Amino acid sequence: MATGVRLIQKVSSTRAFARVAPHVVPAMDRTVHRLTRGRVLLSARMLPGLVLTVPGARSGQLRTTPLACMPENGERNGAEGGNGTERSWILVGSNFGRTGHPAWTANLLAGPDKAVVNWQGRDIPVHATLLEGAERDEVWRAALKFWPPYAAYQARIDREIRLFRLRGRDGS
Repeated sequence: MATGVRLIQKVSSTRAFARVAPHVVPAMDRTVHRLTRGRVLLSARMLPGLVLTVPGARSGQLRTTPLACMPENGERNGAEGGNGTERSWILVGSNFGRTGHPAWTANLLAGPDKAVVNWQGRDIPVHATLLEGAERDEVWRAALKFWPPYAAYQARIDREIRLFRLRGRDGS
């Protein structure tokens, strides 16, 4: 593993990063994503990323959030995974290891069929499933291999980090 990646993982595991990153990383990502018309997501230079748009659980207003993701079906390194219905992504509701669940997780729970992801500049309607039990355990192990700082995030909070699988809906 490259030294730069290990350094980023070490820094991202700290409490200081957890205090600063939620205010800086999403704002930078949203701005760059908008300015490049969906072609660039800065944080995706380290981890694959997508932009999630889903109605707010209480307000119903569309909420757009850039997120790191774990692509499935051969898409980890950006390879196409076939038609839209074969694509899937894992989202980890780590909230950078902060106490509360991130708002986007409540939005997905309230509207699992109302979400759209922007993946590599393309909007794809998705269905979100909260992972539980043995399926969650298996995906959590894969997530820890994918990005080891998730273990530090989980260790400093009492809540169980939510994991979602997003799959392309028919016709996407």
